Amino acid sequence: MEKLPVIAIFDIGKTNKKLFLWDRNYQIVLEKSQNFAEIPDEDGFMGEDLAAVQSWVLASFDEVQQDSRFEVLALNFSGYGATVVFVNEKGNSVLPLYNYLKPFPADLATEFYARYGGESEVARATASPILGSLNSGMMAYWMAKAAKNQEKGIRWVLHWPNYLSSLFTHQFYTELTSVGCHTHLWDFDHQRYHDWVENEGLKPLLPDTVLANQTFPMSSSNLPVGVGLHDSSSALIPYLMQFKEPFLLLSTGTWCISMHPFNAQPLTPVELKNDVLSFLQYNGKPVKAARLFAGNEHEIQLKRLQAHFGVDKKAHLMVPYSTHLNALLSDQIANHMPSLKEANAAFLANSGFEFRDLNHFENFEQAYQQFMVDLVVQQIYSLRLLLDSSPVDRILVDGGFSKNDIYMQLLAFAFPQLAIYGAEVAQASSLGAALAIHSTWNDQEIPINLVSLKRHEACE
Repeated sequence: MEKLPVIAIFDIGKTNKKLFLWDRNYQIVLEKSQNFAEIPDEDGFMGEDLAAVQSWVLASFDEVQQDSRFEVLALNFSGYGATVVFVNEKGNSVLPLYNYLKPFPADLATEFYARYGGESEVARATASPILGSLNSGMMAYWMAKAAKNQEKGIRWVLHWPNYLSSLFTHQFYTELTSVGCHTHLWDFDHQRYHDWVENEGLKPLLPDTVLANQTFPMSSSNLPVGVGLHDSSSALIPYLMQFKEPFLLLSTGTWCISMHPFNAQPLTPVELKNDVLSFLQYNGKPVKAARLFAGNEHEIQLKRLQAHFGVDKKAHLMVPYSTHLNALLSDQIANHMPSLKEANAAFLANSGFEFRDLNHFENFEQAYQQFMVDLVVQQIYSLRLLLDSSPVDRILVDGGFSKNDIYMQLLAFAFPQLAIYGAEVAQASSLGAALAIHSTWNDQEIPINLVSLKRHEACE
């Protein structure tokens, strides 16, 4: 039986670790998934079990290579950001894989920002809000300078997707989608590392920077291996390849991240304080993005509503959109949405629904509708941070909220001048990693139907 030509992609998320095989038509022909329990670091803070993940990745790839049904032609990776791996000369990790939620030492932060012009200036220059260990360059700075680590033999600091690639190539590189995503490392003014990276002695620990569409041969064969991509940047690739006219992508999940690939304007101090940042695409161009913790808020408030009204976990799926919600939304936009010209982190951090007395609602349906209005007002504000200065003709919404009729109808009502689409693409971050190195393994044309769209028009 003739083997099916495929590319293997490891999509390593914070929770789910997945391996996909894609055929030349970009259809998934195999999927494997695994979760791992976290382990404590030396301070007792829970983080990734690096050894377990590494063993699974190597064993899983060996398994598909031995599978008689497939011929693996290339390999690439997408992985979560804000995470670095400290390795020795041979590429073996010498420190734990620290969780990006690990608290960053306040005294070290104060000293650092005082030396480089203050928080606002560092945030502006690096297009990175002040996020503690989520600024992965700060984690690298902390651990590389720590006295306790001076004898550990740290030779390279690798971003997580690039580390995964090095397991197969035994070569060490940095690529722009990882280094350019709220790391504090990249100077967006000059398109190079920020001065502090050199001044603090971190530069020699960062391997050469390459574009994310480059490949290197596997150490044991000539199989092309990508250097890996940051998963948010990777997920944008299918959209950029299919749509040439300007658009904004609203990717909804635990975080709702609005990505504007056509807004290259420098970040303002107000935008940074409103959780707007810039990251780099696989081609090195900046993408302005705004974050909202809306999926998390939805989960919290939904549990509260379910408990109060005694309904099951799927009750919200049956709640219909009603045109009377348009008036509620208009009122909140007019009277409760703050100015875009000021920092309003508190408004973005809380929908306000938790302060509503649930006894004022006649039933679950009415309460859930009000909650969605409260949530969408936040989302409109977050979107306008990107759109008011750089308009587009369409907003593409993917992820969980793209299937929520109330959410989509309210967005369509709030932006009548724009086309609002629910977008669907299978495993976007994995697909993006495959597309990034298309020419190295696939001699067919990239399909024109990577993304399917469904338009939502406002009801009056």
